[in-house]
Parts: sequence; C-alpha cells; structure tokens
Amino acid sequence: MSSITHHVPDAMLAAYAAGALPQAFSTVVATHVSLCPECRAGMEAHHGAGGALLEDTPEATVTQGTRDAVLALLDMPFVPEPVYERRGIYPGPVAELLKGQPPQWKTLGMGVRQSILSETRDGSVRLLSIPPGQAVPDHGHNGIEMTLVLQGSFTDETGRFAAGDLEVADETLEHTPVADAGETCICLAATDAPLRFRALVPRLLQPIFRI
Repeated sequence: MSSITHHVPDAMLAAYAAGALPQAFSTVVATHVSLCPECRAGMEAHHGAGGALLEDTPEATVTQGTRDAVLALLDMPFVPEPVYERRGIYPGPVAELLKGQPPQWKTLGMGVRQSILSETRDGSVRLLSIPPGQAVPDHGHNGIEMTLVLQGSFTDETGRFAAGDLEVADETLEHTPVADAGETCICLAATDAPLRFRALVPRLLQPIFRI
C-alpha cells in the first residue's frame, strides 16, 4: 500500500492525460504518477474515457494532401528516444532531464541548493535540496507552483509532505516550507511565474537565482 497522501488534483490529472498541461507541470505529474499507484490508475481511467470519447466522435474527411503527408510520416524511419530508468532517488522523468548525470547544484544560501533542469517562457523545472530544519523564505505565488518530494519531508501551513507527496500552490497560498528532521529534503519543483517573496533579501536575489 502506498504511503503517499497528497496527490495530483483530478482536473490536473485529466489535463495531463489529454496532453494539455505545460511541459514543466507535465514533468512533475509524470514523476508523481511513476511513484503513485493511485494516480497512475486515475490517469489510465482518464485515458480510457478519452478513448471512448474518440470512438463516439463522427469521422472527419481530410484532403488527399493531408492523407499523403500523414502516410509519408509513417514511412519515415523510427528513431527511439533514449529511455532513462530511475537513478537513485530520481525517477525516470527526472533522470531524463538530468541526461543520466548528477544534478548541477548551485547554492542559494543557508545550505539550500538548487539545480535548474529546464527553463522556458512557459515555466521552469528545478531540483531543490533543503537541509533538515532549514526553511525556504516565506513566499506567495504569481501563478502555480508544484512541489514533489523525492527524499525526506517538509512541513508548511497546509501540512506535512513526505516522499512521493505533491503540493500544488496557487496565488491564494503564502507559506514557509521547513525541511523536517532527518534526511535532507530534496524536491522537484515547477513554476509558471516567479515566486512572490515578502523579505527584501530574497527579492533582491530573485533575478540571480531565477526563482
């Protein structure tokens, strides 16, 4: 039985199954699904519902040019993408972004480190390493922040999040996550907008750290 207690919201899981989530959030959901039997079953249910919907959709006619283009694509040689398996605490989707290499950690101060895995106009994905007892500065959100625990745990105003747990924060939440005693807390985090820090120093350093 899974010990995971914080899951992907169903609407977000449905969007992921439909391929409608931004890439940054899709990476976090894919990683959580690889760890969580409950959300994996939910995703398969959404896939099944989508398949049933397609079966009930009336056929659409296409031009001969479109048909020829699709058939030409099918004739192209298939080059499989490399498959990355779990590497230590990093599930396959994270190992893929790491390209099989260890994280390139950068110090943020007070023992907190980050490794940016991907960054586009639509969002960013990073690993965070937080020593036991250390807090991430109090902050709010200008968009969505998804935080998936890979090792250790943290506690904030909404509860405790251990390995496999996912926290989804939006503009309504201001919190101060604190790593619990024990192992260093390592999280996979994705955002689609900069965080909103209350204290002056984090705000000044924000452009440098790209958070």
